Formats: sequence, structure tokens, C-alpha cells
Amino acid sequence: MKIVVLDGFTNNPGDISWAPIEAVGGLVVHDRSAPDEIVSRAAGADVLLTNKAVVGRGAIESLPDLKYIGVLATGYNCVDTAAARERGIPVCNVPEYSTPNVVQATFALLLELTNHVGHHAQTVRAGRWSACPDFCYWDGDLVELAGLTLGIVGYGRIGQGVAAVGRAFGMKILAHRRTPGDDPECVDLETLLRTSDVVSLHCPLTPDTKELIDARRIGLMKPSAFLLNTSRGALVNEADLAAALNAGRLAGAGLDVLTVEPPPASNPLLAAKNCIITPHVAWATRNARRRLLEITAGNLRAFAAGTPRNVVN
Repeated sequence: MKIVVLDGFTNNPGDISWAPIEAVGGLVVHDRSAPDEIVSRAAGADVLLTNKAVVGRGAIESLPDLKYIGVLATGYNCVDTAAARERGIPVCNVPEYSTPNVVQATFALLLELTNHVGHHAQTVRAGRWSACPDFCYWDGDLVELAGLTLGIVGYGRIGQGVAAVGRAFGMKILAHRRTPGDDPECVDLETLLRTSDVVSLHCPLTPDTKELIDARRIGLMKPSAFLLNTSRGALVNEADLAAALNAGRLAGAGLDVLTVEPPPASNPLLAAKNCIITPHVAWATRNARRRLLEITAGNLRAFAAGTPRNVVN
């Protein structure tokens, strides 16, 4: 089995081992692949693995030996799943490997917005505390989480993990999901936005959720509310969010994802007030990346045995 990885660097810049996948077949790893390199690099491969490199219809139709596409991530919108299905090629992702990491990163963003730890640490290094006439100082409001309402949009495993940590902080939980069932915490989206002090996005990007948070829905939120997004950048209309932050219509935003990654310098959120942005690292602890490769290897073994798992198409 010939296995080609199109963009392996972000999964493994050299600090973990490819051994779990190497045990399944012959492995060729490319750190990065430009769009016009994908077909030539994947020629003759039985298995194509991608993280964010786009495997479109043209590439799939140009690779007659291809039998399997694996996504080295949970989100799989980088692959034309319909074109793969037409060829009988399963597309398999890696669910759940980063759940505790995304939960942790969600609260890292929230705590920076409410406690300004990084900012205060920088001022201390700059000598401000040493020169202070008082025993302490703080910039901006320090916000207590206990008693605030945390609204979670998307109530799968990550959303439920965020809820558990929120409860530990003493927060009240509301959630919105596509199928609300009889969970008393689940409410419609408008109620969640109007009621919540913190809104955290944990839903997949679909045609229904694209720009779910826009000017109209931001207008439903409290001016004192915070918005968090560790899911997909395109869930948010970035121009509308930047305008709301700059106008003081929201207290702040914490984002680990943007619509275009890496972002162009013109992205309005890069200069927006009270906007913390991290470079899509919520998933990227070493433990999570090891799990990612181990689960990918398990997916490949299942495929070889005729029982593919984690098939998304």
C-alpha cells in the first residue's frame, strides 16, 4: 500500500513519529503541497492523506490508482466528498482526537479576555509594577465567570466538554443544537444569543452555519458579552464582528480560527478592538497529534480489512 501525505508539517513538524502509519504501508511525506503539485505527488498512490491541502474533483479524477482518502483532522471540507463517492473512494476523518485540547483552548481564550493575564504579564516585564506606587494595578475590567451564562452553539462532544468546565467555574449553561431533544439546557439560537454572557461556537461549517454569526445576530447579544470561536472561521461574518467590536457592541472576541488561514493582512479582525486571535492551535498539543496519527493508522487498518471506519461520504 503506497501512502502519500500532502501536507504533513503542521501535524508533525518533527517532534513525533510517523511510525504508526509507516507500519501500515510505504509512506511518503511532503511538508506542504501547492495545488499544482497534488496530482504529480499523489500519482500511483493507493492512499492519499491531507490535512488542509484541497483534494478536489479534478485531482480525484486524475488519480486512477487512488482507493482511499484520509483527512488528518476532523473537518473534511478540503475534500470533494461527492467526487470521491462517485469513484467508490471512502473519505475518512479523525473525530474526537483533540476534544480535551479544544476545550482547554476555549477557556484559555476566555480567561485572557476576562483576566488579561498575557497583557498584565507584559506590563510587569516592562517595569510597570516595579514603578507602581501601589501594591497592585489592573488594566480594564477583571470579569468573574461564576454566575455568568455560557451559551454553547453546537452541543457535541466538544460543546459538552466546554459545558462541564463552565459548570466547574460556576457558570450557567445554555446550549443550541440541531436536534434539541428534551435537554432542559437546550434553547433556540435567538434565546441563547440574547441571554448569554459568553457565546462559544462548536458546530461544523455547513451551508446552514456559514456566517451564522452576522450583524443581525450580533445585534441580539448583550454589549457586555464575549464571543469565542474555536470551530471554523467562516461561522462568523468577520467584517460584521470587527465593526461590532470597534463600536463597543461586544465586549470582546477570542478566536482560534479565521475564514482564510493564514489571514491576509487586510482581515479587519487583526486590528479590531478587544479581539484575541491565536493561529488555529487549539488542536495542536503533542498528545493530540500523536492520537491523530494513531487513529489514522487504525482507519487505514480497518480499510485494508474491508471494514472502513470514520467514513464521512
